Amino acid sequence: MACEHLSVQLACRVLHVAESGYSAWRDRPPSNRLVKHAWLTETIVGMHTASRGTYGSRRVHAELGLGLSIHVSHGAVELLMHHAGLHGLPGNRRRRTKHLTPSVADLVERNFTRQARDRLWVTDITEHPTFEGKVYCAVVLATFSRRVVGWSIDASPTAALTTNALAVATGNRSPRPGGTIIHSDHGVQFGSWAFTQRARASGLLPSMGSIGGGVDNAMMESFWARVQVEPLNRRRWRTRLELSTALFEYQEIFHNRQRRHSALGTVLPVEYELRTPPVARNQATSPHPTRGSPEPPLIQERFTPWITSTAGGCSRPTTPGCCGSSHGTRMHGWAPSPPPARSLNERSRQSSPTSNRPTTYTVTGRTVQPVHPQPRPAAPAPRRSRPLRPRPR
Repeated sequence: MACEHLSVQLACRVLHVAESGYSAWRDRPPSNRLVKHAWLTETIVGMHTASRGTYGSRRVHAELGLGLSIHVSHGAVELLMHHAGLHGLPGNRRRRTKHLTPSVADLVERNFTRQARDRLWVTDITEHPTFEGKVYCAVVLATFSRRVVGWSIDASPTAALTTNALAVATGNRSPRPGGTIIHSDHGVQFGSWAFTQRARASGLLPSMGSIGGGVDNAMMESFWARVQVEPLNRRRWRTRLELSTALFEYQEIFHNRQRRHSALGTVLPVEYELRTPPVARNQATSPHPTRGSPEPPLIQERFTPWITSTAGGCSRPTTPGCCGSSHGTRMHGWAPSPPPARSLNERSRQSSPTSNRPTTYTVTGRTVQPVHPQPRPAAPAPRRSRPLRPRPR
């Protein structure tokens, strides 16, 4: 205020400062801290000029300590460089613009809970390396029972990969038109014309999360996390066919029929779906099983493989490795055939009526067949001991 040609008495009265204090501050010599900061500022300016204007506060602080043996805090260096208008050369940080391409709306909004079967499906793609190259797998997961209802494996992440997985899911489940939502991220495969048209032609409602959102498809990401930990990262895979076969066994055999899921109350996905009658699956509003309700019998499912070779080998539906080569093997899924009239529990009771042990399963080429335990043989009758005779003297 004194520099603006105002009287000192008026300025001190407005600021509630004594005139003697102002006079003492004006006549006081500079403090040691101001002298040190002025000297450090001159040194930092010279050091910044010698670095061709590229050093930031971290490198200037390191040069002061290691090169000149001047020990000063990092905050003091930042403060002096800021007051002097010095800064390091920034990296090539370009702001990534989000491509707001026109897409379908988000019909899920991070709410994956459904009270009936085939109301919401989620899908995504993962990859894993082998010695021959990467293998890409697309999966369609039912959120009601955590069951894999469709999958496809290929050597390239094209739109055909996702379209084939969707075709397997619609063929296995036959959802009602307009009653099932297929939710995915904004991958180019799911935003393609082929995938969108296939979904709408099957009566599905396409849905996509927000662009760049990592939790909009959280259930599918959780599934891929378990796939990476349990079967994939435990060993190194040599061929694409070896990894494709392992993925099939994990998804169709282990995940759907043997692995207990904590989200379902440690119940198998197949058993969880069979707790509700088939009629009530599409009509009932609350198909979750109630306490005390009897569990329906497990129904045997037979699978027919749908695998083709794309590199001039065997082109008929067959099992993995039919042509003896793993070049370009493309696996699209296994479609279930109609179940038999009798259940596994009924057949086990007929084959071994005296056995109370549970039925186990073995996986052979194309069929998941039950193995009924054989009744234990009866123990032999104990030998009759002879009476003891007195020993003669």
